[in-house]
Amino acid sequence: MAANPGDAMALAEMGKAIGAGLACTALLGAAIGVGNVFGSYLEGAMRNPSAAAGQTGNLFVGAALAEAAGLFGLVVALLLLFVF
Repeated sequence: MAANPGDAMALAEMGKAIGAGLACTALLGAAIGVGNVFGSYLEGAMRNPSAAAGQTGNLFVGAALAEAAGLFGLVVALLLLFVF
């Protein structure tokens, strides 16, 4: 039985959409990571307010790294949808 070329293209498009959706799960991980970073900072700041100012730089670095992971997932999803 010969395969219809239109079916192969539809299957490829479906695979791209599924792959892009799975790549967007990185955004969920980034949201959890940023919430964890800020929650831990606030918990530490409430326990020792005098040390909170010294940890602000670490707070922003941790938040930036967590967001970067989510943005990499978003870029992969966009590449899957619009480039390949």
